[in-house]
Amino acid sequence: MHPQISAIRFAVPLLAALAYGACDRQPAATPPPHPSAAVIAAAAAARIDTPPPPLSPTARLGQQMFFDPALSGSGKMSCATCHDPAHAYAPANALPVQLGGPALDRQGVRAVPTLTYLERTPRFVIRPDIRFDPDEGRLAKAPRPALNARPGGTRGQAAVQPAQSVPEGGMDWDGRASTLAEQAGGPLLDPREMANRDTLALLARLRAAPYAKAFAAVFGREALDLPEHGLADAYQALARFQIEDRSFHRYDSKFDYVLAGRAQLSAQELRGLALFDDPHKGNCAACHLDRPSKNRLAPVFTDYEFEALAAPRNAALAANRDPAYFDEGLCGPARADLTGRQDLCGLFKTPTLRNVATRQVFFHNGVFHSLKDVLRFYVERETRPEQWYPRRADGTVEKYDDLPPAHRANVDRGDAPFDRGAGDPPALDQQEIEDLIAFLETLTDGYRPAG
Repeated sequence: MHPQISAIRFAVPLLAALAYGACDRQPAATPPPHPSAAVIAAAAAARIDTPPPPLSPTARLGQQMFFDPALSGSGKMSCATCHDPAHAYAPANALPVQLGGPALDRQGVRAVPTLTYLERTPRFVIRPDIRFDPDEGRLAKAPRPALNARPGGTRGQAAVQPAQSVPEGGMDWDGRASTLAEQAGGPLLDPREMANRDTLALLARLRAAPYAKAFAAVFGREALDLPEHGLADAYQALARFQIEDRSFHRYDSKFDYVLAGRAQLSAQELRGLALFDDPHKGNCAACHLDRPSKNRLAPVFTDYEFEALAAPRNAALAANRDPAYFDEGLCGPARADLTGRQDLCGLFKTPTLRNVATRQVFFHNGVFHSLKDVLRFYVERETRPEQWYPRRADGTVEKYDDLPPAHRANVDRGDAPFDRGAGDPPALDQQEIEDLIAFLETLTDGYRPAG
């Protein structure tokens, strides 16, 4: 077994259990068999070495649409404006949210996520709490503890609807789009983004596009004459481009080269990996799964589930000037079908950590601008909350200030590194934070080994 593959799979004895446990850190009762290190290495090498196949006509059409600013109300904004290929299909700037609209002067309400590594995202579902791998099927596991259960037995006081149900999958921060094709229509019609007045206006822009003939060749001459069909076809073309084009899911980071046996993690990166997996330290692998799947698929570093992590309120967002406004993820306001599920308020989807070191803003509200600040927040949210949240008039700290008080009990306080109290030492010290960042940097696409 290659020593670095051995390190990734077994550096921490609990890695296998963590990779198959949900965010409550409960391992599967009987972890399924996995391929050997040699099989994993061969699969990783094949992903690196196999040249991408040519794009289908549908995907080529989607590619033209993706880079076409004429499809926006301003005539100046394409999908690539916010999803820049040179920045892992995320924004090229450090704005917490992007500007759009007819005059490109309207601020969005959420940070723009990367479009990389979405090709295996399952449809949104609220399912029973059994461990689920979308590539392999469901695996029974021990039940998850009650929401916010602490080692000492305390818990949040919110009335929790089915504690044994888990939201999972879908696109966007709140999972409201089930597929890439469905997600594509959101920005095109959002008045704060590409700002097409309505579907007819967007269809007119497609008819006027230089690739209108190609559109007709792919979908039929009548496609652009029927709004419901033409737009569905357009969204499908955009989705096919993201699925077929290898640049959206390259699997050629240093981590992938290590899996293939062609690179080695440094001592610092190995320390970071151990912290990533340690259930009492970083505990990252509990939600950001880091083990190849049973059918040899490389890890995407997310379990596609949702968590309430209580990022501080971002005063830079125009929407937050209204003290009564709260973005609560699954229960609204962008998503309207789960407003009655009070137990889901404040939950946002766990993003992939691939290319995370290239990002310039973090969390749904773009409140942080560095990985170091994100990790410091994680380990100090409970131990030093005054560093991250405002004080009330009476001097007390208003923890979880970007959620209304009634929903603050939904915040995860039972899992490391959040399972500590004020004044306790944080789960990671400054050197450990640096080590963890060093490992996260190995997840950036485009690695080329020396020599």
